Amino acid sequence: MATLIHTLADHSDDVNYCAFSSSCLATCSLDKTVRVYSLKDFTELPYSPLRGHTYAVHCCCFSLSGQLLASCSTDGTTLLWGSDDGQLLAVLGQPSGSPVRVCRFSPGSVHLLSGAADGSVALWNTQTLKLYRSGNVKDGSLVACAFSPNGNFFVTGSSCGDLTIWDDKMRCLYNEKAHDLGVTCCDISSQPISDGEHGFRYFQMASCGQDNQIKLWLILFTDVLGVELKYKCTLNGHSAPVLACAFSYDGQMLVSGSVDKRVIIHETSTANTLHTLSQHTRYVTTCAFAPCSPLLATGSMDKTVNIWQFDLKQPCAGNTVENESKVAVEDWSEDDVSAWLCAQDLADFVGLFKTNNIDGKQLLNLTKESLTNELKIESLGLRSKVLQKIEDLRMKVISVPVAIPDEFLCPITRELMKDPVIAADGYSYEKEAVENWISNKRRSSPMTNLPLPSLMLTPNRTLKMAIARWLETQQKYREST
Repeated sequence: MATLIHTLADHSDDVNYCAFSSSCLATCSLDKTVRVYSLKDFTELPYSPLRGHTYAVHCCCFSLSGQLLASCSTDGTTLLWGSDDGQLLAVLGQPSGSPVRVCRFSPGSVHLLSGAADGSVALWNTQTLKLYRSGNVKDGSLVACAFSPNGNFFVTGSSCGDLTIWDDKMRCLYNEKAHDLGVTCCDISSQPISDGEHGFRYFQMASCGQDNQIKLWLILFTDVLGVELKYKCTLNGHSAPVLACAFSYDGQMLVSGSVDKRVIIHETSTANTLHTLSQHTRYVTTCAFAPCSPLLATGSMDKTVNIWQFDLKQPCAGNTVENESKVAVEDWSEDDVSAWLCAQDLADFVGLFKTNNIDGKQLLNLTKESLTNELKIESLGLRSKVLQKIEDLRMKVISVPVAIPDEFLCPITRELMKDPVIAADGYSYEKEAVENWISNKRRSSPMTNLPLPSLMLTPNRTLKMAIARWLETQQKYREST
């Protein structure tokens, strides 16, 4: 049963949007402000409200790490704030100058998408604060968007009713007429769905619209078919246009808010209604689940945000592996890894790790390279944070010795490298081994067999330090056992 535990009534006009990080809740309003609250006691943070927009604020969102907060407005700008101190970091003007209706960070937080009333889509680089790509939907205003958990694509929804799938280079991959009277919101679950019959993994998406409907979709990428959007079912219950929808952390529930003033929580596997909440007195404009706690926020034109608490069947900080010293990390399931991420204040990575099927064994073998190339976490700061937590885990948990990570082995000798160097082919080798390879008049790459453009060898100090840290961890393990 969902229980109303708190009501926020600080905005002086309609609440348009609310968004969670692992520690905060942000809300925005027609009153031109963004307000930020602590999840510990729902008190407003000292720097709140944020005042930078000159017209109504339509949307707000946190970056993956929770360190950045974005907001967008009728004034044609998307503002970037520091969530620690509320400092205004950047003003990103929509290239067309059109009112901005929606904004979203990519999962790796390297890009920020802003969509506008004229149908324009802008993709910003959050590191350079420069425009990376831009485009336009076919018709109507852009009013909704959602990124896939792996960041390889995103979906936009327009007021003419179209759902459009784009890749991370902003190429249009697919377009579907989804809601006759216009899309109002869309969301993609952080948990993929497996198809046991064919072995496919689908991304589950929800969309809602002015036609009073909520539709569930499955997005599939295959080498043969390309992108395929499959209609799954329609969730019923609302008697008026549905303005907002959002998946729970585990993808098992979907919450929706409507002009009928009701909030409905649906079970996605059965399409059944689990809860109907009717405390708002005007249109419900926004709803969001917290990433790793049993909290739900709903906002309304009644100027309030309601906070609800209920039993989410998902791992969170309080349900993490109870005694790490007794449970071998190598035996952790994907859910155990998710629980651990939440306990380490890394809840925003859960969807990304789930999508890539990271279990305990894979967690312990993650490296800077795999975080960059496979999980596509491009931010150096985020990669460093995750790697440090993994190293701490390796030192703390009593488990069987971890196999030597493959990237620590010389491709020539298949032995642990002591003095790694980078050759002109881009691969790292043990210095002595590759020098012997070259001295035997072999000017080809040991890995590709292609000619080496240069015989220069560059010390790989980063890899050498990583190997040293790994050896230190193994030594501490042996001492503890």
